[in-house]
Amino acid sequence: MPITFVPETQTFYLDTDNTSAIFRVYDQGYILTEYWGKRIHHADLTRLQKVYASGFSPNYPGAVDRSWSLDLIPTEYPVYGGGDYRSPAVQVQFPDGSRLLDFKYHSHRVLEGKPELPGLPHLDGADCTLELTLRDDYSGLEVVLSYSLFEKIDIIARSARICNKTGAPLKVTRALSASIDLPRADFDMIGLYGAHIRERQLDRTPLRHGIQSVESRRGASSHQHNPFAALVSRETTEFSGDAYGAALIYSGNFVISAEVDSFDTTRFQLGINPFDFSWKLEDGEEFVTPEAVMTYTDQGLNRMSQNFHNAFRHHLGHTRIRNKVRPIVINNWEATYFDFDEEKLFGIIDCCKGLGIDTFVLDDGWFGKRYNDVCSLGDWVVNKDKLPHGLDPIIERCEQNGMSFGLWFEPEMVSEDSDLYRAHPEWAIHKEGRPFCTGRCQLVLDLANPEVLEYLKKALSDVLANHRISYVKWDMNRHITDAYSSALPADRQPEIYHRYMLNLYALLDYLNKRFPDVAFEGCSGGGGRFDAGMLYYMPQTWTSDDSDAIERLKIQYGTSFAYPPQCMTAHISASPNHQMGRVTPYDTRARVAMSASFGYELNPLHLTDEEREEIKNQTARYKKIAPLVTEGDFYRLISPFDRNCCAWMFVSPDKRRAVAVYVQKLGVPAWPRNLVYLAGLNPDARYRIEEMDGEFYGDELMHAGIALPWMGDFQSASFTLEQID
Repeated sequence: MPITFVPETQTFYLDTDNTSAIFRVYDQGYILTEYWGKRIHHADLTRLQKVYASGFSPNYPGAVDRSWSLDLIPTEYPVYGGGDYRSPAVQVQFPDGSRLLDFKYHSHRVLEGKPELPGLPHLDGADCTLELTLRDDYSGLEVVLSYSLFEKIDIIARSARICNKTGAPLKVTRALSASIDLPRADFDMIGLYGAHIRERQLDRTPLRHGIQSVESRRGASSHQHNPFAALVSRETTEFSGDAYGAALIYSGNFVISAEVDSFDTTRFQLGINPFDFSWKLEDGEEFVTPEAVMTYTDQGLNRMSQNFHNAFRHHLGHTRIRNKVRPIVINNWEATYFDFDEEKLFGIIDCCKGLGIDTFVLDDGWFGKRYNDVCSLGDWVVNKDKLPHGLDPIIERCEQNGMSFGLWFEPEMVSEDSDLYRAHPEWAIHKEGRPFCTGRCQLVLDLANPEVLEYLKKALSDVLANHRISYVKWDMNRHITDAYSSALPADRQPEIYHRYMLNLYALLDYLNKRFPDVAFEGCSGGGGRFDAGMLYYMPQTWTSDDSDAIERLKIQYGTSFAYPPQCMTAHISASPNHQMGRVTPYDTRARVAMSASFGYELNPLHLTDEEREEIKNQTARYKKIAPLVTEGDFYRLISPFDRNCCAWMFVSPDKRRAVAVYVQKLGVPAWPRNLVYLAGLNPDARYRIEEMDGEFYGDELMHAGIALPWMGDFQSASFTLEQID
């Protein structure tokens, strides 16, 4: 059994195939963290808990001796008020204004599998779950800590459930999903920062004393920071060294922090951002935190990423395409922007015939009076000036040319110049009587308002139920400001951000269940909401509005630290690129885009005959390697953040097939011998490499490498491997 409780020592042992987490009930019922790391025997680790008295670290009531203080010992779910001055995991305010808590062990139970998190996206298919109940005897408040184990992939999913059994309402002001105290401080912290069209750039910084954090206060997980972070040893590389990874299955305001105290203990925490947050919890109610996904490995960053990939590929969401090869999509946005009509779309669709493209997606501009970005969001009815016969002729034209039809929506937004806003200005997030911000000339609909949720269910269902739509691109092109909901009373205004997320998840859950054959793709100005919460409902996300292949090297490389490549949408776009003005070879654009969910962002009417042949070859090749992208293990070989090139590869689970890609950024004259070392192969097997017309041992390719020819600016190479029996 991966979860063991030893009554004699009051110790919990949580074991996956390669890791152990150990904690126990200590003096007075406090839960003391003893270990999280490489799997070890079920030893008694009390010998490690050497605590030395420190001035100004107060003793809790009844402490075994003066050296014991909550400020000094590692605890599983720290609180405010009992002498621990470090960041708490939970804070509440009682009716009398008291904010003091003293959580101690009350009970526990071990469950087969894993309960669902009501109203929140979460992993499923766990082997077993420990539910550990802590109680504040002075108030009756309880918190249930949940630990779900996924043995084979070394994942522990954690969440907390705050249960009000006090007999009166209270206010939750901080509710994190997980907290862990690690007895060392010699870590680097890795996070993913960025901006619109420059998402998920890699940031690796040594920890210092004090608090370092990544967080969002924007109402979305954001382009600026991602709800993922890792603590790694200073010497950790892609394939060796300690790595503690954490990701939050949540799409709203979050925080992930590492606090190093005066004694070189690191407190690693993640959950809902407590900034501008509180939640009124009535007696008898519960508050459930989002789920934290945590992993440890001593085999480096790549194994950490593979653990996350396996969790999100196989245990996140129930959509029909979760583990399926994605359709090859062409989107009309960069081909036409807002400037299209029925005849222009017919021409584009007809021009796709024979190219091997599966789905045509009609982007922004098909609804209301939408000729630019200043009007009509919220009015989800067909623009009859552009499309006088509606969507059906467009859909029929797609089907005549062997393609399915997809459609763009931006459901969470509203334009001031729209029928919806004129009818319901109170449905927009802002405070009446105060000036308010706009972004992209639009406002955010107040999804904390149940009336807005019901409107969107009906408006979107009316379109999807009455047309043969197989694919939806779901966009969100601004973040929340002026956070005020006309639907919430004064004492619940700080609930707006989380209520927004809960109702967004309810909307997506409703649409997924009502339209199970529709594939949903997430988007927020590209990758502004690329998180596991959205991937639960939309198993792929438009990775960035920057479709330039060379910029995508960093964006896709950084994204892969937590998220599987099959979840990234990547398109070949026109050259010169619309964002960068860069001219990049078709081969390079294809190789970068084929390492994700593949498609096109260009106007096929502008293709030469030679380019059409290239696209036919590209789509045929992608359909050949797509199972590797979908099912294979991903290996990062060369970082574009460290070198003037980038390389990666996919290896099938049985190690019989692989594909590797190398991209040169800028050419270098008089370049010395350039080698790329493969990974993940069977060292004793022989592989045929299609592009080299030769046979090679796996260990030879991994340790001696492949010699590359000199390459100029933005050139690339790929290698397709097949094991020889």
